[in-house]
Amino acid sequence: MGILIPFIGTSAGALSVLLMKKEPKPSLQNFLLGFSAGVMIAASVWSLLLPSIEMSEQFGRFAWLPAAVGFLFGIFFLLFLDNVIPHLHLDQQSPEGPRSNLQRVTMLVLAVTLHNIPEGMAVGVLFASALQGSAQTSFAAAYVLSLGIALQNIPEGAIISLPLRAEGLPLSKSVIYGILSGIVEPVAAVITLLLTNVVVSILPYLLAFAAGAMIYVVVEELIPESQTGPHSNVSTIGVAIGFVIMMILDVALG
Repeated sequence: MGILIPFIGTSAGALSVLLMKKEPKPSLQNFLLGFSAGVMIAASVWSLLLPSIEMSEQFGRFAWLPAAVGFLFGIFFLLFLDNVIPHLHLDQQSPEGPRSNLQRVTMLVLAVTLHNIPEGMAVGVLFASALQGSAQTSFAAAYVLSLGIALQNIPEGAIISLPLRAEGLPLSKSVIYGILSGIVEPVAAVITLLLTNVVVSILPYLLAFAAGAMIYVVVEELIPESQTGPHSNVSTIGVAIGFVIMMILDVALG
């Protein structure tokens, strides 16, 4: 049930489009994108990188090594996916990745789906760590991460469904595609859980791997997209609020 929480957040955001008469102002979208970036940065540090380092205390002075290696592998894994999967970001006209005959709407959904993979992995690896009885993580921490990602998935679900509606898709299809863009999260979480249960010794690497993948999404997609339109500090405020909320949730409840 825990790994379904982020998907519920995406679905709620997509369904909220049914209540909206028009697309939200660019400033609000930029704030929400910044908020999502702040949540993901805080989750990467408190929920993933710090537990990874704590699990590696037996390395002594080199306790940072698994976190550093896993983090870099996570960055390069998302970079690889970014280059082999055709997709289109909301603020761009030209698609990224290999040339494809896919429709514009399909590539918009693929962009968000690609973005959601590391979030599912992060939730899966933290629940796997809790299942293994790790002293550094707990089920409370895993649920806090799921909740935090679900909170930032709510605006994301709306942000993907509204442009699909603007592309000319019927309202029902826009909502369905928005919901389906989040289905990859529980799938990625289950795959990560299965992998971690097989190879317990690589847990510190997997935690850092998920952190690296999430940071890649923040730097490559969320922050640039939050800076579109006239210059404004609203996205920076969103980052600060998202970061602080996720940090408080993790420290107080996790």
